[in-house]
This record gives sequence, structure tokens and C-alpha cells, in this order.
Amino acid sequence: MKFSYAMLPDYPVADSLASIKLADELGFYAVYAADEPWHKDLWLLFAAAAANTSQIRLGPSVSAVTLREPSLIAQAAATLDELTGGRAEVVLGSGNFGVLAQYKIDWAKTKPLTRVKEAVAVVRTLLDEGTITRDGEFYSYDGLFTFARPIQEHLPVKIGAMRGPKSFQAAGELSDGVHHALSYSREAYEYAVENLKIGADRAGKDYRSLDIGAWVVFAVGPDSQAAKEAARSMVGLYASAMPAEQLERNGVDPADMAPIIQAIGNGDLAKAIELTTPEITEKLSIAGTPDEVRAKIETDIAPTGVNHMICAITDPVLVKSFTGRDLEGVPDVDGQLRLIHDELMPAFK
Repeated sequence: MKFSYAMLPDYPVADSLASIKLADELGFYAVYAADEPWHKDLWLLFAAAAANTSQIRLGPSVSAVTLREPSLIAQAAATLDELTGGRAEVVLGSGNFGVLAQYKIDWAKTKPLTRVKEAVAVVRTLLDEGTITRDGEFYSYDGLFTFARPIQEHLPVKIGAMRGPKSFQAAGELSDGVHHALSYSREAYEYAVENLKIGADRAGKDYRSLDIGAWVVFAVGPDSQAAKEAARSMVGLYASAMPAEQLERNGVDPADMAPIIQAIGNGDLAKAIELTTPEITEKLSIAGTPDEVRAKIETDIAPTGVNHMICAITDPVLVKSFTGRDLEGVPDVDGQLRLIHDELMPAFK
């Protein structure tokens, strides 16, 4: 089981760079960030981190192909790969529905899966060949070329998937793996892996050779209640992006989430947090002491075939930034990275 840090690049840049350097020193597999305008630009941040790291992989999870043209994703990935000496990778998705709404884009009319599948082919072709001619439904080119070339012989291109089943199947068939965001139950991951395997079988691949990532809201610390309170502050913000089918696979009735999502839509984060019960928090996050977190991964996630934990660490700084709440008793990002290294990584070698 690999462990990675999914960061929201909303901290001071110097602090983010220090945390990336620490994750590198501690042996984390990768640092990922969302490629969307709500946050600081991940490509610039990771370019700055390249010179101060030696092993850790860097890239977007996810880059939204509705907002960033895939040929430009390939260009940026190849450039980052050169800067890091071959440590870049990309995860593509259709985009955060909340962000798309602010662009006045109706995600349902974007043909999201078809668009992502086509974007994967574009990025793969440009990374492998450096040129592309294509007449596609969304992306067409006539001899487009780039001098941005990756160091890796095969720079990984993966798909971010939440709903399924076709998105998971597409990840298995067309890409190097899947990052499945915001699921926490055994049922949800069995569903994802079962469909990933269908796609991999279709392409003649061994699904176990693919990156199967669990991207989760995460908080760990010595005080169980404090860690769970940190997660509770952020669960609604993340869960508002979850489709009804996914909520149900995680044991949550969409009707129970509706008032939370409505409060977030109205900008009333305090009410949204108040409505997020401990029961919902338990079902839609991984939070608690190292022993509690380890038990959750061992029971509900690792047995399904997931081979990569991608921890979206929630700490007091992030909670304060997003909600204005002051939390005590929860380690900062660096403290949680150290706890993952000391208490979790050894259990999953």
C-alpha cells in the first residue's frame, strides 16, 4: 500500500513547499493537488518543489479537461517531468461540479465521460509521440507538436472517477489507474475495483498492476474526538460533490445530505457543519487516532484491492481558512504526515 498526500494549495507557498519536502523525506509516494481556480496553481507550486525533492512524485489529481485543454495538460506534465527528473504524473477528470457551475457550465451537458476518455487519448499521444493529428468530438488537431518531452518512458496518465460503473471501467481499460475520491466503505471500493477489473480485462491488463487510489478526507491525531471534529468541519464541503449513487454506496441517504448541501449553497458554512452529524462524519471521512485509522483501512479499504491511500489531510489551518473555526488538539499537516509515516506506513508494507 502506497501513501500519498493530497494537498489543498491554500497555505502560504513557503509552508506548502516545506510540507512537500517533508513528505519526500518521509517516503510518501506522491503529492497531488486539484487543478482548479479555487486554489493556488499546482503546476507553479510543484515546479518550485522539484529542486528541493528527490523521490516524491508530483501532479494533479485531478486536472479538469473541461477547463484545461488536454494538449496544455500534456505540455505542463512533460515540463514538470523534466524539472523533477521523471517524477510527474497526471490524473484527469471532468471537473468539480461546483467550479463548473461558477463558470456557468452545466456539467450534465458536457458529456463528461466521453470528454475524459478523449482527453486521455490526447494526453497519452502527445506524451508518447510529441505530435498529434486528430478529428475528435471535443478535441481536434492538425499536426500539433510540442518540444515539451517527458523524461519517463511512460508518464502515468490516470482517471479520477466517482460515479461509475463506466468511469471505473474506462480507467481500467484506457489509463494507468483510478483515483476514486470520497468513498469510505467496503461496498464502495468493491464496486470500484470490480468495474476497474472489467475495463482492465477488456484491454488485456492485470488490474492489480494499475494504481488503485482511495482519495479520502483524512485527519489523524492522538485525540480521537479532535481529529473527527476537524473532519466534520470539511465533510459537507467535499460531500456536496458526491453523486447520490456514491452516497448510497457509503451508507448515507442523499436526503440526509440535502440540507447540508443547501446550507453550503447559501454560504452558511456554520449551519452546514452543525447539520453534519457525527454519524455522517464517520461514514464520509477517515479520522481518529492512528489505531482507529489503521483499523478502518485494514477492514474496509485494503481488502478490496486498493493499493494506494491518498490522504486529503485536514488540519486546523485549513479548517480556519475554509470555515473560520478554531480547532485545538489536532496536529498540523506536518504533524499528520509524521504520524502517517510512523504509525500507518509500517502496518501496510
